[in-house]
Amino acid sequence: MERLSFGLLDLKLAEGAGQDTASMTFSGYGAVFGNMDAYGDVIAKGAFTKTIAEFKTSGVWPAMLLQHGGWGIGADDYTPVGVWTEIREDGHGLYVEGTLADTPRGLEIYTLMKMKPRPAINGMSIGYIAKEWVARSKPEEPRRTLTAIELVEVSLVTFPANGKARVTGVKSDGDCPTIREAELALREAGFSRKQAKLILADGFKGLPLRDAEEGDVDELAAMVRRNIDALRA
Repeated sequence: MERLSFGLLDLKLAEGAGQDTASMTFSGYGAVFGNMDAYGDVIAKGAFTKTIAEFKTSGVWPAMLLQHGGWGIGADDYTPVGVWTEIREDGHGLYVEGTLADTPRGLEIYTLMKMKPRPAINGMSIGYIAKEWVARSKPEEPRRTLTAIELVEVSLVTFPANGKARVTGVKSDGDCPTIREAELALREAGFSRKQAKLILADGFKGLPLRDAEEGDVDELAAMVRRNIDALRA
């Protein structure tokens, strides 16, 4: 299996997200057409057509890994960090949408992606098997022009082979906290993890009556907002 690294990654907070996993949705490009990578390879438009059709028919999609599985020494190396929800070709390249898992590694990656003043991780890379290609006939041509690829996995990576392809931005609604921020704010306000999840799922009415009567709902909501502002600061 070969690897071809790019870095076009656009993080997006899902609008109206109601669950942790929805708040860790992102999109970008796993590959860019006509753009030579550090190994001298170029992907031609249409190279992914067959492999996309095959995995969408079979239901066995490429894995979402971190750093291509690292050294592959332990089970964690090849444990996916999320799932790809959309993969397709457009005029630019291999467009992907995915959701990070609500696990320690998934939350860690999402945090690194959203760091300011710049993301700590912003590269994407594909793991593939080259099926068809055209070799160079002149010194100035790419080493290979890949015309058919079997896509095995798409990874989030620290060092993409294409240094010019980087994150274009992060989108989030400043007036609407993420589920993760809201949960942390509720924990800071004194609620247990279980109580925080109940509130986020059903509002304060989701708490047992004895818990809801401990304070005024408006006062609790104001406290949570203050904690969210403090966490963001």
